[in-house]
Amino acid sequence: MSETIRIVLVDDDPLVRAGLTMMLGGHSGIDVVAEAANGREGADLIARERPHVALMDIRMPVMDGLAAVREIAASGSATRVIVLTTFDTDDMVLTALRDGAAGFLLKDTPPADLVDAVRRVARGEPMLSPSVTNRLIAAATSTHAPSAGSREVVASLTEREHEVAAAVARGLSNAEIAAELFIGVATVKTHIGHLFTKFAAENRVQLARRVHDAGVR
Repeated sequence: MSETIRIVLVDDDPLVRAGLTMMLGGHSGIDVVAEAANGREGADLIARERPHVALMDIRMPVMDGLAAVREIAASGSATRVIVLTTFDTDDMVLTALRDGAAGFLLKDTPPADLVDAVRRVARGEPMLSPSVTNRLIAAATSTHAPSAGSREVVASLTEREHEVAAAVARGLSNAEIAAELFIGVATVKTHIGHLFTKFAAENRVQLARRVHDAGVR
């Protein structure tokens, strides 16, 4: 996006809101325009402010985050909601995504990764925390054998691309992949760009699923 990304924060903990405001507001192209302490206030603020992205906690008084996500989605709002929580049960993740959330991140997400997630979601990409991605992919593909086409793609990978692909399938972030393979983050991004092309993937979650489905380990 070329315009400033406008964000609404919805969390019942004022310290969390303050920390997010300080962290996100320090980046160019991002503006925290409003805060809410519960889902009811959050849904009303989003309807009024029409931000590009909202960060939404789950456990809140008056109206919880999942109910707010449902209301926001039902209203036809263009705001893309990222659920940001300490709770990551499979039921919560699947419910949030089914009800219209564009992302599901844990509150221990590193600041740089959270900023990157906000930018990606604002561009229309879905985003999940690595641990969440790994579980959902494993559950979705555990009974699938690699197809002939996916085997051909795997055979075309360089040794380094294979290593990066395996790390993506495990849900690692770019920084974690760089540290594990002793290469730069920019190099990781270059390899992932090649993997997007080879696996015909449009985003990281789709790439991780296709890599896992292809049997890359």
